[in-house]
Amino acid sequence: MKKIVLGSFTLFVVYAVLIWLYLFQWSDTSIPDALKGTSVDPATFMNERELVLAQEYSQIKDFLFFLSVPYEWLGFVLVLVLGFSRKFSKWAKDITKMSALQTAIYVFWLSLLLQVFTFPLDWISYKLSMAYNITTQPFTSWMKDMTIDFWISLIMVCLIVFVLYTLINKSPKRWWLYAWLLSIPFTLFITFIQPVVIDPLYNDFYPLKDKQLEEKILHLADEASIPTDHVYEVNMSEKTNSMNAYVTGIGANSRIVLWDTTLNKLSDNEILFIMAHEMGHYVKKHIYVGIASALVLSLVGLWMTKKLSDMIMRKWGTNLKVKSFQDVSSLPLILLLLSVLTFAVSPATNLLSRHHEVQSDTYALELTEDKEAAVKTFQALSRSGLSQVNPPFLVKVFRYSHPTILERIEFMEEHNKEE
Repeated sequence: MKKIVLGSFTLFVVYAVLIWLYLFQWSDTSIPDALKGTSVDPATFMNERELVLAQEYSQIKDFLFFLSVPYEWLGFVLVLVLGFSRKFSKWAKDITKMSALQTAIYVFWLSLLLQVFTFPLDWISYKLSMAYNITTQPFTSWMKDMTIDFWISLIMVCLIVFVLYTLINKSPKRWWLYAWLLSIPFTLFITFIQPVVIDPLYNDFYPLKDKQLEEKILHLADEASIPTDHVYEVNMSEKTNSMNAYVTGIGANSRIVLWDTTLNKLSDNEILFIMAHEMGHYVKKHIYVGIASALVLSLVGLWMTKKLSDMIMRKWGTNLKVKSFQDVSSLPLILLLLSVLTFAVSPATNLLSRHHEVQSDTYALELTEDKEAAVKTFQALSRSGLSQVNPPFLVKVFRYSHPTILERIEFMEEHNKEE
């Protein structure tokens, strides 16, 4: 056990040093000389202080991201090898004979322990955002959101884990397939209720207050043949200075949402470009493509989890303090494997997402015919979020679900020339 713990910590430290060197010493985030002085050059739309802050903030934020992923994996390993998972399972069985209640008790203690383990990095990320004036959310409000997250996740995870281990015990060979089949209606249901049940727990949503702007947006929607009567506004200025807009939900619960920070910082033409971009996601059916691709990946992921967990249990089940895969104490192993597989496939999912964003950018430019608004919007997004225009390669591959600001502005300039 000591060898596993020591080895895991050693690997984590070595990895952290390499990531630090990559981000702070080995990466060149400057723009090509040919683009200096153009609309893509941050020196043309940021002052010297903003340039320095954007570089510092992006590097530290990216470093924390690359630390948080293996740090989570380390947590799963420690919970197993130090016997916490087995103890939680035993406590639950000692308290009650009801399997559903046993699951709930086990999941509560496991979730609480993992929350405590990951809290330091969460807190550092929060303090970093506060220091760079990205986050404006008071600590009490931030903790409230963390608490809401914990309980919503706990309720859903309890349900999922109970069903999962019922399937594992009834069908040890094909549980992964049955779990995937059940995940389809569950995913669609969560996506459907998200805008009207889950999202309002964190923020207040209401129809856009600026009726003249709403009329312009609805006119764009009419041109795009999108049936909608409202654009929604959300009061994010209480929590952040960054900007965003998005499409959420499916069917009758589909919503186009604007952060109030976006409304406060951008001109009407820039907001219309953003809205046209979000309409592009709707027209191109990106939400449904995203759900379909996620379901395909989850099928493969569950199958690989079954194969890998069988192999790991045969070789290291004793070291992991798990007597049987059918026991709920094996849950951290499943979570570890799913997390590793998700991270491994993230370059592909990010690539697909970036492709969708290019399609939506193209659609928005063709719908609004306003290249200047598009360029100014991307510049404003970079400035408000203190994001690098040309991030390191690995950051783009593993973090960016959108093209870089450099790529987006260059695309707008080139597309406009082609027109």
